[in-house]
Amino acid sequence: MERRDTKDLRRSAQSVSTVHLVRHGEVHNPEKVLYGRLPGFGLSELGQQMATGIAEHFQERAAAGRPVHLLAASPLQRAQETVAPISERLGLPVTVEDRVLEAENAFEGLSEIKRQLRNPRRWPLLVNPLRPSWGEPYTSQVRRVLAAVKDLSDQAVAEHGEGAEVVIVSHQLPIWVTRLWAEGRPLWHDPRDRKCTLTSVTSLHLGHAGVESVSYAEPNHELLQHAANLPGA
Repeated sequence: MERRDTKDLRRSAQSVSTVHLVRHGEVHNPEKVLYGRLPGFGLSELGQQMATGIAEHFQERAAAGRPVHLLAASPLQRAQETVAPISERLGLPVTVEDRVLEAENAFEGLSEIKRQLRNPRRWPLLVNPLRPSWGEPYTSQVRRVLAAVKDLSDQAVAEHGEGAEVVIVSHQLPIWVTRLWAEGRPLWHDPRDRKCTLTSVTSLHLGHAGVESVSYAEPNHELLQHAANLPGA
């Protein structure tokens, strides 16, 4: 998928489609494990509140004339539990989309990551933070997410016409590096600087030339102050 070459990335008057990349809600994770693709990590009570809140957000948009036409989510439990209330409120089935899965990470399953980084056995994993050397390359994540975005966008437009909207529930890192790509920024970054909070909405506005602009919203902003938000989780 092409990225339109524009400095201000302003949204065009009429996008062909809009694809909303939604991060999942807070996970029950008292041991603060970097859970990655591990099974068995579902939403916390707060995360369930977030899932209800994001469902209400899209229900309100639909009532205002901006309905969602297609709904998809990563197969991981936290994503499926986040998408479930959206599906119920909007009356839409959920497509399980493997291409928006969480990134692979060599630290998966470990807790106290800062302590782990002080272990010399882990240092070879840190030799190239630009790739990154500890997990799936950023470029690989962008390619697979964009492939899913394009296919789902094309399907929605074919079935519902231009202006169709798609919601995809995914994970922080794949969403964030896709946004960096869309905005023409380097993919390498400090994980602490990711602007992709729990149940945030990163919206890709697509035109005939590809991604034309990006917008960002935090519908559950008031809940974030109570949330555990681990980088890479």
